[in-house]
Amino acid sequence: MPFKIMNEHSFIILFNIEYPMNNKKERILLATEKLLAEYGFHGLSMQMVAKEAGVAAGTIYRYFEDKDDLLYQLHDHILGYVANKLTLNVSDEMPLKQRFRTMWLNIWNMATRDDAPLINRGQFENLPRRNNHEQRLLEKKMFAQVDRLFDEGKACGQFKDLDNEILSVLSLEPSSCLARKHMKGLVTVTDEAIDATIDACWDAITKH
Repeated sequence: MPFKIMNEHSFIILFNIEYPMNNKKERILLATEKLLAEYGFHGLSMQMVAKEAGVAAGTIYRYFEDKDDLLYQLHDHILGYVANKLTLNVSDEMPLKQRFRTMWLNIWNMATRDDAPLINRGQFENLPRRNNHEQRLLEKKMFAQVDRLFDEGKACGQFKDLDNEILSVLSLEPSSCLARKHMKGLVTVTDEAIDATIDACWDAITKH
């Protein structure tokens, strides 16, 4: 379940610790993310990435087949980061609403701190991704904790019997949307308003 939503240093530290990357590959991915956020896709070249990462241009091809492969892996890299941030301090032993509230606030904090600029600036969805079975399995693994939240809620009769993607759109994604408006000064969101909004998002997926 990819969530539609990077402090430069925490981005690398928190990404998918199950598959650690060597330093040069990290630098290349980080440089690519930074350049895309600044210049967009049309302004990106492998030479720019190499210069930003502080590596020789040929070094990039030791880790990535071509520009598309670099962007594919960046897509997964960012998703892994988001999945880790989304589920920070979340445990399956928590009550459903406590898990939901923690996830909602994790998204809010990520968006208001501009921790994921490609996502917060609407550029992430333009990244190419592999549309195959392996890709879907990877994304499902990354967001398994979110799926478990919704699956458990439906199993006990507390959540509406809707696809997990729909439940996510109704309940979690409003956090990033509201955060973007808050950061742009289009709306001021107080702590009290956040609490009320979380309750409203929870109500949107619960049976009454």
